[in-house]
Parts: sequence; structure tokens; C-alpha cells
Amino acid sequence: MAEDLQIVTGDKNEQYQNLIPQIKGLLTGEPDLIANLANVTAALKEQFNWFWVGFYIVKNEELVLGPFQGPVACTRIKKGRGVCGSSWEKAKTLIVPDVEKFPGHIACSSLSKSEIVVPILKDGIVWGVLDVDSEMLDQFDDKDQYYLEQILALIEL
Repeated sequence: MAEDLQIVTGDKNEQYQNLIPQIKGLLTGEPDLIANLANVTAALKEQFNWFWVGFYIVKNEELVLGPFQGPVACTRIKKGRGVCGSSWEKAKTLIVPDVEKFPGHIACSSLSKSEIVVPILKDGIVWGVLDVDSEMLDQFDDKDQYYLEQILALIEL
């Protein structure tokens, strides 16, 4: 298990390509889901210094806050509400360049300007989402989607 991340700067592709093997190392041999989600959030936050990185887990027809890095957050989100609830409902990644323009956006922090939410599926069913917020507009793109989906595929239930 790696205890310190090797942080690289520069091209987004290089940053992810450097980070993914390190995340694999963190997850290998660790069966505890919460520990693994916590380490993934910490690794992403440390590498990219995003405003907020965290997981919401489906429990009793709501998304419930899981491990995260950043300021305090909304605790429960209903299906179809906000970016997280919409990603859950549609079972697809949503990239929002300007959260102010997303209908029904839930503002846990007024500092959040853009967002990406990636659903986590098992056997075609969404069991959680990864939510990432940035203080900058238009922070996320298809590269983030591609690599974040790869990272989430490493998490075993």
C-alpha cells in the first residue's frame, strides 16, 4: 500500500495516468468499502486540489453522504434532485460547466461553480455517485469523465 502520493503537475492526462496506478495500490488488498472510498477522495483531492470531492451512497431511496474531502456538505439528496440526484436517476455521468445554469442545482456551497457527477454501478444498478465540485467555471470535460469512470471501476463491492 502506498502511503504518500506522487503528485505530478501539467497535462491532465499525465496527472490521471500517474494517479490511477497509485489508487490501485491503495485499494489492493483492502476489502473495506468505506476505507477505499475515503482513500479515493483523498487521492483525487490531493492530486487536483478540487474544491470538493466525495461520494454519496444510495440508501433507502436517497443518496446519503459518504466519505468526502472539502467543506461540510448536503447530507441527503432525493432521486432526480440536483446534479447528483439527476446522475443517479439517469445512471450517467453529468458534466456541468456552470452550476448556476443547471435546473434545480442544490447549492451546498456558493463557492462551487462547476461540477461532475459520475454514477457507480453494479450489475447495471446505481449504488452511489462520485461528486466533484470546482471553484472555477467549466473545470471538467470528457477527459475527467473517462478517467474518473476508470477509477470508479477499480472499487469493488
